[in-house]
Amino acid sequence: MAIQSNNSEEIVSGGSVQLYTGIAPVSVIAVNPTLDELNSIGVNLRNEPEYTITLNEEEYNKIVFWVKCEVPSLSFTTKFEVLMQPNHRQSKDGSKFMWVNNIGQMTWSAEVPAYDWWKNADKTRKAYIGEDHLVNFTKAWANVASGGEVSFDTIDNIANGEVVELQEYVKILKDNKLRILVGVKDGKYQTVYNRHFGRLKPMRDDLFIKALNEDYGSFNAEYTKDLKLQLYTPQMIVADVETDSGSGSDGDLF
Repeated sequence: MAIQSNNSEEIVSGGSVQLYTGIAPVSVIAVNPTLDELNSIGVNLRNEPEYTITLNEEEYNKIVFWVKCEVPSLSFTTKFEVLMQPNHRQSKDGSKFMWVNNIGQMTWSAEVPAYDWWKNADKTRKAYIGEDHLVNFTKAWANVASGGEVSFDTIDNIANGEVVELQEYVKILKDNKLRILVGVKDGKYQTVYNRHFGRLKPMRDDLFIKALNEDYGSFNAEYTKDLKLQLYTPQMIVADVETDSGSGSDGDLF
């Protein structure tokens, strides 16, 4: 009889898929990849991925960003999805639209915004459903400075699920990283928080906590109390939003 044993504290192959929680620095490695492209980045699926989905009898186009985290002690690949429609986003009562300009400002208004703080009124338009998440993700990914331009030449196509422009950005921004908050849903699904995306520098964990504290800002997932990146273990408690993590609280991990 021969048994090649390992210490019980070590994680070995043959167990369930490893999941992670906390704030992770990631690179974007693909947008809406084909099956062959997924296999090339180490994601094994049997069938071609579908990039449309029907929810509540409405069809959405999925913009799927595959991201990879590589830090000294951890390495994993996951995805962040933006659901878009080629329809303008309206308030529930239909009285207001979401507006966006070429520097990524967004607000709600019945007409073209005329606020003192609103810039470039001549480059303002009604935003598509899901565009706010796309813009905020891109701001962090491209490390756009305050007041810097963040707009898409083919936004009409993107809202319709045509992502050629975004795929070009994967190449252009290959050396860029952003920080995302990952959690675990239903004990088995890796998921990404979509209310805030962080820049690599400065590391501002407090901005994630601020977003989690806002109305409709909760994260429907299990994640670490201190937001530190680590391997998931069942029954983790959610983040303590009273904690002031501040900037640079990731310590030596990154």
